[in-house]
Parts: sequence; structure tokens; C-alpha cells
Amino acid sequence: MAEEKKAEDIVILFIRDLLFITDFFVVCSGRNRRQLQSISQEIKQALKEKGFKQLGVEGYEQGRWILLDYGSLVVHLFDQEMRKFYQLAELWADAPRIEWKKDIKTKKDYARSKKKNK
Repeated sequence: MAEEKKAEDIVILFIRDLLFITDFFVVCSGRNRRQLQSISQEIKQALKEKGFKQLGVEGYEQGRWILLDYGSLVVHLFDQEMRKFYQLAELWADAPRIEWKKDIKTKKDYARSKKKNK
């Protein structure tokens, strides 16, 4: 999804054990407002096709930090300056990081990939 629109530095954090409001944070960067909005639209469409319901979106018009809320999944899209300023991935450094793979599409796929890597 996001990588198809040239998203950079994609980080997936499993934060269920650290934060009660969601299971995963996805953090990625784009170079400008237009690109971030395009990444946002691509993610929205792809997740809709997979049955995810968007609960909220913040920051779309400004396009510097776009937050997409899907309940168990929250996506943070940053421009370079905002990502450096907020350092969200570093703030949640205690959360396990999940390697981004195109073939992981659901929580079940993630669980299967973890079993294979043991």
C-alpha cells in the first residue's frame, strides 16, 4: 500500500501491551503534502477493500502529520520535519517492531510469520 506511493521509513510497532487503545502503530514518511495525502488515500482504499472501517482521520488538509484511525491499527504519516520533531517510533521504543512485508495482510498472517521465524 504505502510503499507503492513511495512512503519512506515504514515502521510497524506492536503496542498492544503498552497502550490499551490500539494494537499497532504504523509510522511512515513522505516528502510533501501531496505525497502524504496520496499515501493516505491508498491506505484508506486498500484497508476498505480488506474490510477495515476507518474510525477517524486527522491532519489530512494540512498534510504534515496525517493520522488514520482504524481501531486496532493507527497509521501515522509524517513529513520529514514533523517525524523528526515528534520521534514517535523512538517514543515507543519499548514496543516490538514488526518487519514490513508485503505478504502480511492480517493479524493472523503476522502470527503465522512469527511462528515461522522461531
